[in-house]
Amino acid sequence: VQLVESGGGLVQPGESLRLSCAASGFTFSVYDMRWYRQAPGNERELVATISSGGDSINYADSVKGRFTISRDNAKSTVYLLMNSLKPEDTAVYLCNAQRWPTRRYNYWGQGTQVTVSS
Repeated sequence: VQLVESGGGLVQPGESLRLSCAASGFTFSVYDMRWYRQAPGNERELVATISSGGDSINYADSVKGRFTISRDNAKSTVYLLMNSLKPEDTAVYLCNAQRWPTRRYNYWGQGTQVTVSS
């Protein structure tokens, strides 16, 4: 099982980034996918979720209207498009896959760093 995030980097406030998370080793299409983020000294924060079929999507209030989560089950990949980035969006962004029972089926990527700074 592998989740590999990519697309992070250093951007200026107001700019955009698109993160990708490529999955392998499990049946991606039956898993709900989530993006989390964690900044130094902060707890891990759930940013966005998308159901296995893509029909149910939710966002944290802090990113609503700016971030868009999507998935391509044919490519076993989930995306996070981040627009109008702010310095407070700076964090390591992690991809998570889970399905019931989550105690058994809960996988994490290694994360990708996003830094928003002028």
